[in-house]
Amino acid sequence: MSVVSKNIDHTTPQLRHVVIFKFKGSSKPKDVQKVSKAFAALYGKVSQIKKFEWGINSSREKFNEDFTHCFILTFSSEKDLADYQINPAHIKFQTVLKPHMEKVFVVDYWVK
Repeated sequence: MSVVSKNIDHTTPQLRHVVIFKFKGSSKPKDVQKVSKAFAALYGKVSQIKKFEWGINSSREKFNEDFTHCFILTFSSEKDLADYQINPAHIKFQTVLKPHMEKVFVVDYWVK
């Protein structure tokens, strides 16, 4: 797992954007690694991302339904999340992702 963060005020509510991928069976490990690196590279390119972490599923419970990679991004507001989603760097990332993504699961939630 990788965690990257800027100085964050932990008393202010933060918006977590959780993205979990199921990759196509035809995608090679190097392709999945390329996608993961490209996603991680958004941190630093997209100023709205306050914190970024990711990891590969290691649960023994086997409830992941072949979803393997989890990415958690932290934003200060819903507007920041919306701006991230239309950011050219995010749109470019999607061109790297789409040939390899079979399915995606997304959850957004607020924390203090």
